[in-house]
Amino acid sequence: MKNPYRRHWTLDPEVTFLNHGSYGACPARIQLRQQELRQELETEPVRFMGHRTSLLDRSRERLARFVGAPMEDLAFVPNATHGVNAAIASQRWKPGDEIVVTDHEYNACRNALDFHAERWGATVVVVELPFPLTDPQKIVHAMMAKVTARTVFCLVDHITSPTALVLPVEDIIPAMQAKGVRVLVDGAHAPGQIPLQVQKLGADYYTGNLHKWTCAPKGSAFLYVRPELQADIHPVTISHGYNAATDNRSRFLQEFDWTGTFDPTAWGSIADVIDFMDALVDGGWNAIMQRNHDLTLSMRTMLAERWGTELPAPDSMIGTMASVFIPDAAVKTVEKRGTSVYAELHDQWGIQIPAIPLPNDLGTVVRFSTHIYNTESEYLRLAEAVESLV
Repeated sequence: MKNPYRRHWTLDPEVTFLNHGSYGACPARIQLRQQELRQELETEPVRFMGHRTSLLDRSRERLARFVGAPMEDLAFVPNATHGVNAAIASQRWKPGDEIVVTDHEYNACRNALDFHAERWGATVVVVELPFPLTDPQKIVHAMMAKVTARTVFCLVDHITSPTALVLPVEDIIPAMQAKGVRVLVDGAHAPGQIPLQVQKLGADYYTGNLHKWTCAPKGSAFLYVRPELQADIHPVTISHGYNAATDNRSRFLQEFDWTGTFDPTAWGSIADVIDFMDALVDGGWNAIMQRNHDLTLSMRTMLAERWGTELPAPDSMIGTMASVFIPDAAVKTVEKRGTSVYAELHDQWGIQIPAIPLPNDLGTVVRFSTHIYNTESEYLRLAEAVESLV
């Protein structure tokens, strides 16, 4: 059965695209909207830049309702890695301080943490998460077991990148804060994949991508900062906003909104893409996320049964992206051929999906994504492709 939503995307029809999670995919209508904004920009650059605040605030107001946070507490950033860097760089650690992070953290953000911890003489404490697992509370217990009197900061994923686990941040955040630990949530994969109420979560900092599951143009992300911490945080690039007249705007927004000459059209398109997706199906975003979640659960069960592998996590820890172990025999087959699982699936079957070897000889998983344009037939093709390697 042909998917009625696929026509809104410009994806290659020859590719089975099961990797929305890496870079997202922007609908054609929003690509056009961004191009319209770029045309305005290049027609009268000075005027456009002079009025950029109203464009950004339109997007900020819509984003605030979408993620559940006051618009004055939301800054735009190019990506979640940028947001993580800004939050970490604004900390003032001292030798002996400890920073907690998990072994499932995204490599780029872990690098930022290591870099700044080394500069301050702080120690990064890595929590080895239980995986596979059956109870999300085991993650809470594992993380809190690493907290000491010296712990001052915690970086934690909302949804892990390599293993696609929705972590119980609603329990981790208050537990850490009760010990006096500031919490930065890396929500790179969360907006548009799961319902969000960022302010209610209570994290000190929360950053999320909008180019992924929200389908905004590349370069769209946000950083939420609790009001009492905004005076001490700055963007990675210090520019005019550092000493510009505030004009009834917070220094926080002044700094992040203007870090030098850049193309603001991706940020300017955020309200448009949220509304476009909301109108795409009856029930809007909630219906999209529920449909994608349901298909993800059924397809990961189908794949695990077809391949004879175990499900690595309970349904409660799955959003609209999931990792499934592939048979060891399939990995050995591609190794003998001198290639990789990813290359075999992509080059021989036209399937775009990451294949990730896990540490500690746990095995290899494929991490598949589900968005509104995906259909069951694509996952059946994936099942067949892996079976051909066994």
